[in-house]
Amino acid sequence: MKKIEKRIVEYFQKIGWAAYIAGLQDSHSGNMSMRIGNHMLITRRGSMLGFLNDYDIIEVSLTENDSGVSLASSEAGVHRAIYRETNGLAIVHAHLINAVILSYLYNEIVPIDVEGSYSIRKVPILSFKFGSGSKEMEEKVPEFLKDNKIVIIKGHGAIAIGETLEEALFYNSVLENSCKIIRGIYALGKKPEDFTPEEISKGW
Repeated sequence: MKKIEKRIVEYFQKIGWAAYIAGLQDSHSGNMSMRIGNHMLITRRGSMLGFLNDYDIIEVSLTENDSGVSLASSEAGVHRAIYRETNGLAIVHAHLINAVILSYLYNEIVPIDVEGSYSIRKVPILSFKFGSGSKEMEEKVPEFLKDNKIVIIKGHGAIAIGETLEEALFYNSVLENSCKIIRGIYALGKKPEDFTPEEISKGW
């Protein structure tokens, strides 16, 4: 297995730890990758994103199955498809608790907070017969990521693209915070649809 540069390992460790301590991942959930030419660097199958080691970063070809595929995340095929069909250079998939809860109620998430409205606008929710690393996901997810920075897989989590892992993580974080706010409005007995950034700004 090819040895990954120390600076790249440390970058993956930084983003993985940030996702974990922010509560965007559980102990072993999610995956991350970066595109480098005709290859990608992706987290190992079953790795702990908050506690990555150098052997947890696997190099995989974007065009063919090689020795790295058996070690890479089970969703490596989805990452490959996204890189082939979008301009994304990095991907972060996270198991966002509040986004998953709302995925059972909505067809899309429309943030009502200013940050979410500005950064991610609307987030499609995609439903699959098998919503984890399936061929159906490989075909459908890239299509939606051409026009959106992040999508939600119903009952599973979110997948975001960016120029860097940090950017992709940011979209996951913003989405989860927006979903917390929507759930908070419901908890107060109000309708989220009655609260929009435009309405709120009238009081500024």
